[in-house]
Amino acid sequence: MGLLIQHGTVVTAERTFAADVLIEGSTIREVRAGIDAAQHTLVDARGMLLLPGGVDAHTHMDMPFGGTMSSDDFETGTRAAAIGGTTTIVDFAIQARGTKMRDALDMWWAKAEGKVCIDYGLHMIVTDLGSGNGKAGLDDMDSMVREGVASFKLFMAYPNALMADDATIFRALRQTANNGALVCMHAENGSVIDVLVQQALAEGKTAPIYHALTRPTTAEAEAVHRAIAMAEMAGAPVYIVHLSSEDALNEVREARDRGLPAFAETCPQYLLLSLEENMKGEGFEDAKFVFTPPLREKKNQPKLWDGLKHDHLQVVSTDHCPFCFADQKLLGIDDFSKIPNGGPGVENRMQLMHHYGVGAGKISLNRFVEITATAPARIFGMYPKKGTIAVGSDADIVVWDADAEHTISAATQAMRCDYSMFEGRTVKGNARQVYSRGEMIVERGKFLGKAGRGEYLRREARGGAWR
Repeated sequence: MGLLIQHGTVVTAERTFAADVLIEGSTIREVRAGIDAAQHTLVDARGMLLLPGGVDAHTHMDMPFGGTMSSDDFETGTRAAAIGGTTTIVDFAIQARGTKMRDALDMWWAKAEGKVCIDYGLHMIVTDLGSGNGKAGLDDMDSMVREGVASFKLFMAYPNALMADDATIFRALRQTANNGALVCMHAENGSVIDVLVQQALAEGKTAPIYHALTRPTTAEAEAVHRAIAMAEMAGAPVYIVHLSSEDALNEVREARDRGLPAFAETCPQYLLLSLEENMKGEGFEDAKFVFTPPLREKKNQPKLWDGLKHDHLQVVSTDHCPFCFADQKLLGIDDFSKIPNGGPGVENRMQLMHHYGVGAGKISLNRFVEITATAPARIFGMYPKKGTIAVGSDADIVVWDADAEHTISAATQAMRCDYSMFEGRTVKGNARQVYSRGEMIVERGKFLGKAGRGEYLRREARGGAWR
C-alpha cells in the first residue's frame, strides 16, 4: 500500500504532463496517468501542479557573523523552507583558521542534529590551507569529499576574516580539479572595497546606504573575472554565488560562451529589489537591506532575468542569513560596516520566482523548476535523488496551487526574523502540500513534521561530468 497523488500535472525541467504519482515508503515508484488506485491512500491533486521539492543551495543557519548569530537555526530555518516548498538545503560549515575542516564538519552536524526538518547537505568554507604547499589542508579537502562534502566555498571579500588570497584559491581549485568537487566563490575585490569602506567612514559616511556605495559592481565583476581565470588555469569548474549585477554576469556569459565550466546563481533580492527603491538613504531602516553583494541599481534586474532565461545563470538560491532588525542590525547604527550582512528569504523563494518569473512571462514553468530544484541538485551532486519527479527519486513533492494568493509579511512568516524584505507583496502561486521523502510535512501553510527528521545528504563529486 502506497500513497497515490492523483490527477495532477507533473512539471519537470524538461516537460509538463498529466500524471499520477505513486509513492512507496520514501521513494517514487510510478509516474504515469491511470495508476490503479486500489489499496492506496489517495490524494486528489486535481487542478494542481506537482513540482519536485525545491533545492536551496545557499543558506546560512545558525551562522556566526559580526559578533552575533543568524537568527534562524536549523529548526526554524528549515521549517520555514518547507512551508515555502523547499525540501532540501545546502548550508555552509565554516573552517576556523588554524583548525581542520573535519572540526567544522562535526560542529555543523551538531548544530543540525535533532533540529533539521528537511534533508540537508553542507558546503565547506575554506579559510586555511596551511603554510607552504598546504598539503595538510589539501588532504582535508579530499577527506571532506569522502564525507559527502562535494563543494567548497572561498571568499575574495572580508579581509582579516574570511578572505583567501589568490594563491590559496588557486591551490583549492587545483585540488578540486583532481577530486571532482566544486569551488563556490564569493566574488568581490575585498581589498579594494576595504579601502573604500575606510575612506567613507573617515568622511563621516556611516549610514547603511554606504554599505552599497562602497561595493561597486566593478569590484564584483573584476573578482568574477579573476575567479574564472584562476579556475581556467587550474582546469577546474567554478560556481559564482549570489551574482548581483550585469557587469558580473557579462564575465560569466563570456566564459560560458568559450566553453568553460563556469556556473552562477542569483537571488530573489537582486531580481526584485533595487538601490533606488529600497535603500533611499533616509534612515537606519535601510539596514534591513544590508547584505553582500549589496542591492544594485534597478537597471540590472532585466539583465539578470534574461540571464536566467538563457542559462547564463543556472540557479536561484536565497543566501538566507537573517538578522533581526531590533537587536542585531542595530549593532551597526553608528557604523555601516558593523551591520550584520544578510536577510531572510528561504521561505519565499518559490513563491517569488513563480509569481514574478512564470506569472510575469519572464521564464517558463519548466525553467522555474530547473532553476529552483533540478539545476542545483545536478550541480551539487544530488540528482536524480533530489530535484526531479521520476521513478526512483526521493518522494520530495510539492502540490502547488498556481492560483493561490499569499501576502508576504513578517507578522505571518515562519522565519525567525522581525521583518521581511518583501513585506506586503501579494504573490500568486503557493504550496498546498509538501512531501519530504513521502511524508506530508506541510499542509496549507501549517508545518506537520518533526524537528530532527531531516537527513544529512552525502553528495557526490561530479568529477569529469562538468563539461
